[in-house]
Amino acid sequence: MSLNTKPIRTRLAPSPTGLVHIGTVRTGLFNFLFARKYAGQFILRVEDTDRSRFVEGAMENMIEVMQKFGIFFDEGPRLDEHGKMYEVGDKGPYIQSDRLDIYQKYTQELLEKKLGYYCFCSSDRLEELRKEQMALKKPAMYDRLCRNLTDEEVKTKLAEFELEKKRPVVRQANPLEGETIVNDLVYGEIKYDNSTLDDQVLIKSDGFPTYHFAVVVDDHLMEITHVIRGEEWLPSTPKHILLYKAFGWEVPAFAHAPLILNPDKTKLSKRQGDTAAEEFFKKGYLPEALINFIAFLGWNPKTEQEIFSLAELIDQFDLSKINNSGAVLDVNKLDWMNSEYIRTKSDAELVELVKPYWQETGFDLSKFTHEYLENVMSLEKDRLRKLSEISDRTKYFFTETPQLVAEKLVWRKSTSVETKQNLRLLQDLFRTLSDDQMGTITKLEEAVKEFIVKHGFDNGSILWPLRYVMTGEEKSPSPFEVTATIFGGWGRENVMLRLENGISIL
Repeated sequence: MSLNTKPIRTRLAPSPTGLVHIGTVRTGLFNFLFARKYAGQFILRVEDTDRSRFVEGAMENMIEVMQKFGIFFDEGPRLDEHGKMYEVGDKGPYIQSDRLDIYQKYTQELLEKKLGYYCFCSSDRLEELRKEQMALKKPAMYDRLCRNLTDEEVKTKLAEFELEKKRPVVRQANPLEGETIVNDLVYGEIKYDNSTLDDQVLIKSDGFPTYHFAVVVDDHLMEITHVIRGEEWLPSTPKHILLYKAFGWEVPAFAHAPLILNPDKTKLSKRQGDTAAEEFFKKGYLPEALINFIAFLGWNPKTEQEIFSLAELIDQFDLSKINNSGAVLDVNKLDWMNSEYIRTKSDAELVELVKPYWQETGFDLSKFTHEYLENVMSLEKDRLRKLSEISDRTKYFFTETPQLVAEKLVWRKSTSVETKQNLRLLQDLFRTLSDDQMGTITKLEEAVKEFIVKHGFDNGSILWPLRYVMTGEEKSPSPFEVTATIFGGWGRENVMLRLENGISIL
Protein backbone atom coordinates (compact mmCIF):
# COMPACT_ATOMS: atom_id res chain seq x y z
CA MET A 1 0.00 0.00 0.00
CA SER A 2 1.17 3.54 -0.61
CA LEU A 3 2.00 5.45 2.55
CA ASN A 4 2.15 9.13 3.29
CA THR A 5 5.74 10.44 3.19
CA LYS A 6 5.20 11.87 6.68
CA PRO A 7 6.20 9.73 9.69
CA ILE A 8 3.34 7.37 10.54
CA ARG A 9 1.33 8.44 13.58
CA THR A 10 -1.66 6.44 14.82
CA ARG A 11 -3.72 6.72 17.98
CA LEU A 12 -6.13 5.01 20.31
CA ALA A 13 -8.75 7.44 21.62
CA PRO A 14 -10.95 5.60 24.15
CA SER A 15 -13.62 7.09 26.39
CA PRO A 16 -13.15 6.41 30.13
CA THR A 17 -16.65 4.99 30.60
CA GLY A 18 -15.87 1.65 32.25
CA LEU A 19 -13.97 -1.56 31.59
CA VAL A 20 -11.77 -1.99 28.53
CA HIS A 21 -13.60 -4.11 25.98
CA ILE A 22 -12.27 -6.43 23.34
CA GLY A 23 -13.32 -4.05 20.54
CA THR A 24 -11.20 -1.28 22.07
CA VAL A 25 -8.26 -3.64 22.45
CA ARG A 26 -8.57 -4.66 18.80
CA THR A 27 -8.59 -1.03 17.67
CA GLY A 28 -5.56 -0.33 19.83
CA LEU A 29 -3.78 -3.45 18.57
CA PHE A 30 -4.31 -2.61 14.90
CA ASN A 31 -3.03 0.94 15.44
CA PHE A 32 -0.07 -0.35 17.46
CA LEU A 33 0.88 -2.99 14.88
CA PHE A 34 0.64 -0.52 12.00
CA ALA A 35 2.75 2.10 13.78
CA ARG A 36 5.40 -0.44 14.77
CA LYS A 37 5.45 -1.99 11.29
CA TYR A 38 6.43 1.36 9.75
CA ALA A 39 8.57 2.64 12.65
CA GLY A 40 5.92 5.23 13.51
CA GLN A 41 4.42 6.62 16.70
CA PHE A 42 1.39 5.31 18.59
CA ILE A 43 -0.49 7.81 20.75
CA LEU A 44 -3.02 7.44 23.56
CA ARG A 45 -5.61 10.21 23.76
CA VAL A 46 -8.43 10.11 26.29
CA GLU A 47 -11.81 11.33 25.00
CA ASP A 48 -13.57 12.24 28.24
CA THR A 49 -15.92 14.98 27.02
CA ASP A 50 -19.05 12.95 27.76
CA ARG A 51 -19.00 13.74 31.45
CA SER A 52 -22.30 11.94 32.14
CA ARG A 53 -20.62 8.58 31.43
CA PHE A 54 -17.21 9.29 32.95
CA VAL A 55 -16.02 6.52 35.32
CA GLU A 56 -13.34 7.30 37.89
CA GLY A 57 -10.27 5.11 37.42
CA ALA A 58 -11.19 4.03 33.89
CA MET A 59 -8.24 5.88 32.33
CA GLU A 60 -5.77 4.19 34.66
CA ASN A 61 -7.38 0.83 33.98
CA MET A 62 -7.04 1.39 30.24
CA ILE A 63 -3.29 1.96 30.52
CA GLU A 64 -2.78 -1.04 32.79
CA VAL A 65 -4.80 -3.39 30.57
CA MET A 66 -2.98 -2.36 27.38
CA GLN A 67 0.37 -2.84 29.11
CA LYS A 68 -0.74 -6.30 30.19
CA PHE A 69 -1.26 -7.10 26.51
CA GLY A 70 2.21 -5.77 25.70
CA ILE A 71 0.79 -2.72 23.90
CA PHE A 72 2.67 0.45 24.83
CA PHE A 73 2.12 4.07 23.82
CA ASP A 74 4.81 6.46 22.62
CA GLU A 75 2.86 9.54 23.70
CA GLY A 76 -0.03 10.31 26.02
CA PRO A 77 -0.97 9.55 29.64
CA ARG A 78 1.16 7.12 31.60
CA LEU A 79 1.25 5.81 35.17
CA ASP A 80 4.20 6.17 37.49
CA GLU A 81 5.19 3.49 40.01
CA HIS A 82 2.60 4.84 42.46
CA GLY A 83 -0.24 4.73 39.91
CA LYS A 84 -0.27 8.49 39.44
CA MET A 85 -0.92 9.73 35.91
CA TYR A 86 1.47 11.91 33.95
CA GLU A 87 1.91 12.71 30.25
CA VAL A 88 4.67 12.07 27.73
CA GLY A 89 4.89 13.89 24.40
CA ASP A 90 4.88 17.41 22.95
CA LYS A 91 1.39 17.38 21.40
CA GLY A 92 -0.60 17.46 24.66
CA PRO A 93 -2.64 17.82 26.66
CA TYR A 94 -3.73 14.29 25.73
CA ILE A 95 -6.91 14.36 27.82
CA GLN A 96 -9.71 16.19 26.04
CA SER A 97 -11.19 17.84 29.13
CA ASP A 98 -7.85 19.68 29.43
CA ARG A 99 -8.16 20.99 25.85
CA LEU A 100 -11.39 23.05 26.08
CA ASP A 101 -9.64 26.33 25.23
CA ILE A 102 -8.33 24.74 22.04
CA TYR A 103 -11.80 23.66 20.95
CA GLN A 104 -13.24 27.10 21.67
CA LYS A 105 -10.59 28.68 19.46
CA TYR A 106 -11.47 26.46 16.50
CA THR A 107 -15.20 26.83 17.17
CA GLN A 108 -14.84 30.58 16.72
CA GLU A 109 -13.00 30.03 13.46
CA LEU A 110 -15.88 27.94 12.11
CA LEU A 111 -18.45 30.50 13.24
CA GLU A 112 -16.56 33.31 11.54
CA LYS A 113 -16.34 31.29 8.32
CA LYS A 114 -20.09 30.55 8.51
CA LEU A 115 -19.18 26.85 8.47
CA GLY A 116 -20.64 26.48 11.94
CA TYR A 117 -23.63 28.15 13.59
CA TYR A 118 -25.34 28.60 16.94
CA CYS A 119 -28.44 26.50 17.53
CA PHE A 120 -30.92 27.71 20.15
CA CYS A 121 -33.53 24.96 19.75
CA SER A 122 -34.79 23.41 22.97
CA SER A 123 -34.56 19.69 23.65
CA ASP A 124 -38.39 19.57 23.58
CA ARG A 125 -38.50 21.01 20.06
CA LEU A 126 -35.81 18.59 18.87
CA GLU A 127 -37.70 15.64 20.37
CA GLU A 128 -40.93 16.69 18.66
CA LEU A 129 -39.06 17.06 15.38
CA ARG A 130 -37.60 13.59 15.75
CA LYS A 131 -41.04 12.08 16.43
CA GLU A 132 -42.54 13.80 13.37
CA GLN A 133 -39.74 12.54 11.12
CA MET A 134 -40.07 9.01 12.46
CA ALA A 135 -43.84 9.10 11.90
CA LEU A 136 -43.20 10.14 8.28
CA LYS A 137 -40.50 7.45 8.00
CA LYS A 138 -37.87 10.09 7.33
CA PRO A 139 -34.30 10.03 8.67
CA ALA A 140 -33.99 11.87 11.98
CA MET A 141 -32.08 15.02 11.12
CA TYR A 142 -31.99 18.59 12.37
CA ASP A 143 -34.13 20.82 10.10
CA ARG A 144 -31.52 23.62 10.11
CA LEU A 145 -33.96 26.16 11.56
CA CYS A 146 -31.21 28.15 13.32
CA ARG A 147 -28.92 28.02 10.30
CA ASN A 148 -31.18 30.58 8.63
CA LEU A 149 -31.10 33.13 11.46
CA THR A 150 -29.72 36.56 10.62
CA ASP A 151 -26.71 37.96 12.47
CA GLU A 152 -29.02 40.29 14.37
CA GLU A 153 -31.30 37.42 15.41
CA VAL A 154 -28.29 35.42 16.58
CA LYS A 155 -27.02 38.39 18.61
CA THR A 156 -30.43 38.81 20.28
CA LYS A 157 -30.78 35.13 21.13
CA LEU A 158 -27.24 34.99 22.55
CA ALA A 159 -28.12 37.86 24.88
CA GLU A 160 -31.31 36.05 25.98
CA PHE A 161 -29.40 32.84 26.67
CA GLU A 162 -26.80 34.76 28.65
CA LEU A 163 -29.48 36.29 30.86
CA GLU A 164 -30.92 32.82 31.46
CA LYS A 165 -27.38 31.49 32.11
CA LYS A 166 -27.73 29.03 29.27
CA ARG A 167 -25.46 28.20 26.35
CA PRO A 168 -26.53 27.42 22.81
CA VAL A 169 -24.97 24.48 21.01
CA VAL A 170 -22.83 24.96 17.91
CA ARG A 171 -23.64 22.91 14.81
CA GLN A 172 -21.67 22.04 11.71
CA ALA A 173 -22.92 23.81 8.57
CA ASN A 174 -22.56 21.03 6.04
CA PRO A 175 -22.93 21.76 2.31
CA LEU A 176 -26.46 21.23 1.00
CA GLU A 177 -25.37 20.02 -2.44
CA GLY A 178 -22.71 17.86 -3.99
CA GLU A 179 -21.09 14.78 -2.52
CA THR A 180 -18.29 13.83 -0.20
CA ILE A 181 -16.07 10.87 -1.06
CA VAL A 182 -14.48 8.63 1.54
CA ASN A 183 -11.51 6.65 0.23
CA ASP A 184 -11.33 4.00 2.91
CA LEU A 185 -8.33 1.67 2.97
CA VAL A 186 -10.58 -1.27 3.85
CA TYR A 187 -13.95 -0.52 2.22
CA GLY A 188 -12.70 1.40 -0.80
CA GLU A 189 -14.40 4.45 -2.27
CA ILE A 190 -17.74 5.40 -0.72
CA LYS A 191 -19.77 8.40 -1.93
CA TYR A 192 -22.12 10.33 0.34
CA ASP A 193 -24.73 12.82 -0.88
CA ASN A 194 -24.15 15.96 1.19
CA SER A 195 -27.89 16.61 1.42
CA THR A 196 -28.18 13.46 3.58
CA LEU A 197 -25.57 14.62 6.11
CA ASP A 198 -26.95 16.04 9.33
CA ASP A 199 -25.73 19.36 10.71
CA GLN A 200 -24.37 17.62 13.78
CA VAL A 201 -23.65 19.30 17.09
CA LEU A 202 -19.99 20.25 17.52
CA ILE A 203 -20.11 22.05 20.88
CA LYS A 204 -22.68 20.98 23.48
CA SER A 205 -24.59 23.28 25.82
CA ASP A 206 -22.15 22.40 28.63
CA GLY A 207 -19.31 23.87 26.59
CA PHE A 208 -17.73 20.49 25.90
CA PRO A 209 -17.10 19.38 22.32
CA THR A 210 -18.79 16.33 20.85
CA TYR A 211 -16.66 13.42 19.72
CA HIS A 212 -17.08 14.46 16.09
CA PHE A 213 -15.55 17.88 16.59
CA ALA A 214 -12.83 17.05 19.08
CA VAL A 215 -11.60 14.03 17.15
CA VAL A 216 -10.91 16.11 14.05
CA VAL A 217 -9.21 18.96 15.90
CA ASP A 218 -7.12 16.58 17.98
CA ASP A 219 -6.13 14.29 15.12
CA HIS A 220 -4.96 17.32 13.13
CA LEU A 221 -3.01 18.94 15.97
CA MET A 222 -1.47 15.62 16.99
CA GLU A 223 -0.48 15.03 13.34
CA ILE A 224 -2.28 11.68 13.07
CA THR A 225 -1.62 10.26 9.60
CA HIS A 226 -3.84 7.18 9.76
CA VAL A 227 -7.18 6.87 11.55
CA ILE A 228 -7.79 3.16 12.17
CA ARG A 229 -11.08 2.56 13.98
CA GLY A 230 -14.23 0.46 14.02
CA GLU A 231 -16.73 0.25 11.17
CA GLU A 232 -19.39 1.96 13.30
CA TRP A 233 -17.59 5.28 12.67
CA LEU A 234 -17.70 4.95 8.88
CA PRO A 235 -21.00 6.90 8.44
CA SER A 236 -19.50 9.79 10.44
CA THR A 237 -16.38 9.98 8.29
CA PRO A 238 -17.81 12.26 5.53
CA LYS A 239 -18.74 14.83 8.19
CA HIS A 240 -15.25 14.57 9.62
CA ILE A 241 -13.75 15.06 6.16
CA LEU A 242 -15.90 18.18 5.69
CA LEU A 243 -14.53 19.56 8.95
CA TYR A 244 -10.97 18.98 7.78
CA LYS A 245 -11.82 20.84 4.58
CA ALA A 246 -13.55 23.63 6.50
CA PHE A 247 -10.30 24.33 8.32
CA GLY A 248 -8.18 23.80 5.22
CA TRP A 249 -6.38 20.86 6.82
CA GLU A 250 -4.95 17.74 5.20
CA VAL A 251 -7.28 14.76 5.53
CA PRO A 252 -5.66 11.67 7.11
CA ALA A 253 -6.00 8.18 5.67
CA PHE A 254 -8.98 6.23 7.03
CA ALA A 255 -9.23 2.49 7.64
CA HIS A 256 -12.34 1.05 9.27
CA ALA A 257 -12.16 -2.44 10.78
CA PRO A 258 -15.28 -4.63 10.54
CA LEU A 259 -17.73 -5.11 13.38
CA ILE A 260 -17.03 -7.83 15.93
CA LEU A 261 -20.00 -10.19 16.04
CA ASN A 262 -21.43 -12.79 18.40
CA PRO A 263 -21.57 -16.36 17.05
CA ASP A 264 -25.20 -15.71 16.04
CA LYS A 265 -23.90 -12.79 13.90
CA THR A 266 -25.47 -10.11 16.14
CA LYS A 267 -23.26 -7.15 16.98
CA LEU A 268 -21.02 -7.67 19.98
CA SER A 269 -22.09 -5.05 22.50
CA LYS A 270 -19.33 -2.97 24.03
CA ARG A 271 -21.38 -2.79 27.20
CA GLN A 272 -21.61 -6.52 27.77
CA GLY A 273 -19.59 -7.36 30.87
CA ASP A 274 -18.31 -10.66 29.52
CA THR A 275 -16.63 -8.92 26.58
CA ALA A 276 -14.37 -6.89 28.86
CA ALA A 277 -10.67 -7.70 28.65
CA GLU A 278 -10.55 -8.08 32.43
CA GLU A 279 -13.10 -10.90 32.25
CA PHE A 280 -10.99 -12.79 29.74
CA PHE A 281 -7.99 -12.45 32.05
CA LYS A 282 -10.04 -13.68 35.02
CA LYS A 283 -11.12 -16.74 33.06
CA GLY A 284 -7.48 -17.63 32.58
CA TYR A 285 -6.72 -16.59 29.04
CA LEU A 286 -3.08 -15.67 28.54
CA PRO A 287 -2.36 -12.14 27.22
CA GLU A 288 -0.28 -13.48 24.33
CA ALA A 289 -3.10 -15.86 23.30
CA LEU A 290 -5.65 -13.05 23.50
CA ILE A 291 -3.47 -10.76 21.37
CA ASN A 292 -3.10 -13.51 18.75
CA PHE A 293 -6.85 -14.17 18.80
CA ILE A 294 -7.88 -10.50 18.73
CA ALA A 295 -5.56 -9.83 15.78
CA PHE A 296 -7.58 -12.37 13.78
CA LEU A 297 -10.85 -10.51 14.47
CA GLY A 298 -11.08 -8.93 11.06
CA TRP A 299 -7.50 -9.45 9.90
CA ASN A 300 -6.20 -12.34 7.83
CA PRO A 301 -2.47 -12.90 7.22
CA LYS A 302 -3.30 -14.88 4.06
CA THR A 303 -1.15 -17.79 5.26
CA GLU A 304 -1.79 -21.13 6.96
CA GLN A 305 -0.07 -19.92 10.13
CA GLU A 306 -2.39 -19.26 13.06
CA ILE A 307 -0.07 -18.92 16.05
CA PHE A 308 1.82 -15.61 15.98
CA SER A 309 4.09 -13.86 18.43
CA LEU A 310 3.65 -10.11 18.79
CA ALA A 311 6.84 -9.58 16.76
CA GLU A 312 5.45 -11.79 13.98
CA LEU A 313 2.16 -9.90 14.01
CA ILE A 314 4.03 -6.62 13.58
CA ASP A 315 5.99 -8.09 10.68
CA GLN A 316 2.91 -9.50 8.93
CA PHE A 317 0.39 -6.74 9.64
CA ASP A 318 -0.95 -4.76 6.71
CA LEU A 319 -4.14 -2.72 6.35
CA SER A 320 -4.83 -4.43 3.02
CA LYS A 321 -5.28 -7.70 4.95
CA ILE A 322 -8.18 -6.34 7.05
CA ASN A 323 -11.49 -7.89 5.97
CA ASN A 324 -14.61 -5.85 5.27
CA SER A 325 -17.02 -8.48 6.61
CA GLY A 326 -18.00 -9.02 10.24
CA ALA A 327 -15.55 -10.82 12.52
CA VAL A 328 -17.13 -13.52 14.71
CA LEU A 329 -15.82 -13.85 18.25
CA ASP A 330 -15.50 -17.64 18.40
CA VAL A 331 -14.70 -18.65 21.99
CA ASN A 332 -13.96 -22.22 20.89
CA LYS A 333 -11.19 -20.88 18.65
CA LEU A 334 -9.89 -18.80 21.55
CA ASP A 335 -9.91 -21.86 23.82
CA TRP A 336 -7.86 -23.82 21.28
CA MET A 337 -5.41 -20.97 20.79
CA ASN A 338 -5.02 -20.48 24.53
CA SER A 339 -4.35 -24.19 25.05
CA GLU A 340 -1.56 -23.98 22.47
CA TYR A 341 0.09 -21.16 24.40
CA ILE A 342 -0.36 -22.96 27.73
CA ARG A 343 1.58 -25.96 26.37
CA THR A 344 4.55 -23.77 25.48
CA LYS A 345 5.05 -22.66 29.09
CA SER A 346 7.14 -24.53 31.64
CA ASP A 347 5.49 -26.24 34.58
CA ALA A 348 7.14 -23.72 36.92
CA GLU A 349 5.74 -20.76 34.97
CA LEU A 350 2.26 -22.25 34.95
CA VAL A 351 2.32 -22.95 38.69
CA GLU A 352 2.85 -19.24 39.34
CA LEU A 353 0.07 -18.35 36.90
CA VAL A 354 -2.49 -20.74 38.38
CA LYS A 355 -1.70 -20.18 42.07
CA PRO A 356 -4.40 -17.47 42.37
CA TYR A 357 -7.04 -19.94 41.10
CA TRP A 358 -5.92 -22.64 43.54
CA GLN A 359 -5.87 -20.16 46.42
CA GLU A 360 -9.25 -18.71 45.46
CA THR A 361 -10.71 -22.22 45.68
CA GLY A 362 -9.32 -22.52 49.22
CA PHE A 363 -6.47 -24.97 48.64
CA ASP A 364 -3.73 -24.61 51.28
CA LEU A 365 -0.65 -24.65 49.06
CA SER A 366 1.68 -24.17 52.03
CA LYS A 367 1.36 -27.90 52.77
CA PHE A 368 3.05 -28.86 49.52
CA THR A 369 6.46 -28.46 47.91
CA HIS A 370 6.89 -26.50 44.70
CA GLU A 371 8.02 -29.75 43.07
CA TYR A 372 4.65 -31.32 43.90
CA LEU A 373 2.79 -28.35 42.42
CA GLU A 374 4.88 -28.64 39.25
CA ASN A 375 4.16 -32.37 39.01
CA VAL A 376 0.42 -31.69 39.31
CA MET A 377 0.72 -29.00 36.65
CA SER A 378 2.64 -31.34 34.36
CA LEU A 379 -0.24 -33.84 34.39
CA GLU A 380 -2.91 -31.28 33.57
CA LYS A 381 -1.37 -28.65 31.32
CA ASP A 382 -2.03 -30.52 28.07
CA ARG A 383 -5.73 -30.74 28.99
CA LEU A 384 -6.25 -27.11 29.98
CA ARG A 385 -8.05 -24.69 27.68
CA LYS A 386 -7.90 -21.84 30.19
CA LEU A 387 -6.12 -21.45 33.50
CA SER A 388 -9.35 -21.11 35.49
CA GLU A 389 -10.11 -24.81 34.83
CA ILE A 390 -7.16 -25.88 36.97
CA SER A 391 -8.93 -25.97 40.33
CA ASP A 392 -11.76 -28.23 39.25
CA ARG A 393 -9.39 -30.55 37.38
CA THR A 394 -6.88 -30.89 40.22
CA LYS A 395 -8.95 -30.69 43.41
CA TYR A 396 -8.22 -34.32 44.36
CA PHE A 397 -4.51 -33.48 44.57
CA PHE A 398 -5.20 -31.03 47.40
CA THR A 399 -7.82 -32.92 49.45
CA GLU A 400 -6.95 -35.76 51.82
CA THR A 401 -9.55 -38.09 50.30
CA PRO A 402 -11.98 -37.41 47.46
CA GLN A 403 -15.76 -37.87 47.64
CA LEU A 404 -16.67 -41.28 46.21
CA VAL A 405 -19.87 -42.93 44.95
CA ALA A 406 -19.90 -46.69 45.56
CA GLU A 407 -21.61 -47.54 42.27
CA LYS A 408 -18.95 -45.70 40.27
CA LEU A 409 -16.12 -47.54 42.00
CA VAL A 410 -17.02 -50.95 40.58
CA TRP A 411 -15.67 -51.77 37.12
CA ARG A 412 -18.42 -52.88 34.73
CA LYS A 413 -17.12 -56.48 34.51
CA SER A 414 -16.60 -56.77 38.26
CA THR A 415 -18.62 -56.85 41.51
CA SER A 416 -18.49 -54.95 44.80
CA VAL A 417 -16.97 -57.94 46.57
CA GLU A 418 -14.29 -58.39 43.91
CA THR A 419 -13.52 -54.67 43.85
CA LYS A 420 -13.13 -54.59 47.63
CA GLN A 421 -10.79 -57.57 47.48
CA ASN A 422 -8.75 -56.00 44.65
CA LEU A 423 -8.29 -52.76 46.59
CA ARG A 424 -6.96 -54.73 49.58
CA LEU A 425 -4.54 -56.56 47.28
CA LEU A 426 -3.37 -53.17 45.94
CA GLN A 427 -2.74 -52.07 49.53
CA ASP A 428 -0.61 -55.18 50.05
CA LEU A 429 1.31 -54.44 46.84
CA PHE A 430 1.97 -50.81 47.72
CA ARG A 431 3.32 -51.81 51.15
CA THR A 432 6.03 -53.84 49.42
CA LEU A 433 7.12 -51.23 46.85
CA SER A 434 10.05 -48.93 47.54
CA ASP A 435 9.65 -45.13 47.64
CA ASP A 436 11.38 -44.98 44.26
CA GLN A 437 8.87 -47.41 42.76
CA MET A 438 5.90 -45.59 44.30
CA GLY A 439 7.06 -42.12 43.27
CA THR A 440 8.23 -42.90 39.71
CA ILE A 441 5.40 -43.16 37.18
CA THR A 442 7.10 -45.69 34.88
CA LYS A 443 8.26 -47.91 37.75
CA LEU A 444 4.84 -47.85 39.42
CA GLU A 445 3.19 -48.75 36.12
CA GLU A 446 5.57 -51.66 35.65
CA ALA A 447 4.90 -52.98 39.17
CA VAL A 448 1.10 -52.72 38.89
CA LYS A 449 1.01 -54.37 35.47
CA GLU A 450 3.18 -57.25 36.74
CA PHE A 451 0.74 -57.58 39.64
CA ILE A 452 -2.23 -57.73 37.19
CA VAL A 453 -0.57 -60.45 35.10
CA LYS A 454 0.51 -62.43 38.16
CA HIS A 455 -3.06 -62.60 39.52
CA GLY A 456 -4.72 -63.06 36.14
CA PHE A 457 -6.82 -59.89 36.44
CA ASP A 458 -8.14 -57.87 33.51
CA ASN A 459 -6.78 -54.31 33.44
CA GLY A 460 -10.11 -52.59 34.08
CA SER A 461 -10.91 -54.39 37.32
CA ILE A 462 -7.69 -53.02 38.86
CA LEU A 463 -6.92 -49.78 37.07
CA TRP A 464 -10.45 -48.35 37.17
CA PRO A 465 -10.93 -48.58 40.96
CA LEU A 466 -7.33 -47.40 41.51
CA ARG A 467 -7.97 -44.30 39.42
CA TYR A 468 -11.34 -43.64 41.06
CA VAL A 469 -10.23 -43.97 44.71
CA MET A 470 -7.32 -41.64 44.00
CA THR A 471 -9.33 -38.95 42.20
CA GLY A 472 -13.07 -39.38 42.71
CA GLU A 473 -13.30 -38.58 39.01
CA GLU A 474 -14.33 -40.68 36.02
CA LYS A 475 -11.85 -38.82 33.81
CA SER A 476 -8.31 -37.99 34.85
CA PRO A 477 -4.70 -38.66 33.92
CA SER A 478 -3.67 -42.33 34.15
CA PRO A 479 -3.89 -44.07 37.55
CA PHE A 480 -0.08 -44.46 37.53
CA GLU A 481 0.49 -40.74 36.97
CA VAL A 482 -2.04 -39.76 39.62
CA THR A 483 -0.90 -42.29 42.25
CA ALA A 484 2.81 -41.52 41.84
CA THR A 485 2.13 -37.78 42.03
CA ILE A 486 -0.06 -38.11 45.15
CA PHE A 487 2.62 -40.26 46.74
CA GLY A 488 5.17 -37.52 46.03
CA GLY A 489 3.01 -34.85 47.65
CA TRP A 490 1.19 -36.67 50.44
CA GLY A 491 3.23 -39.80 51.06
CA ARG A 492 2.46 -43.51 51.21
CA GLU A 493 0.07 -43.11 54.14
CA ASN A 494 -2.31 -40.99 52.07
CA VAL A 495 -2.24 -43.42 49.14
CA MET A 496 -3.23 -46.20 51.55
CA LEU A 497 -5.89 -43.98 53.09
CA ARG A 498 -7.49 -43.38 49.68
CA LEU A 499 -7.57 -47.10 49.02
CA GLU A 500 -9.13 -47.65 52.46
CA ASN A 501 -11.69 -44.93 51.70
CA GLY A 502 -12.77 -46.94 48.67
CA ILE A 503 -12.93 -50.18 50.64
CA SER A 504 -15.05 -48.57 53.36
CA ILE A 505 -17.83 -47.38 51.05
CA LEU A 506 -18.33 -50.79 49.41
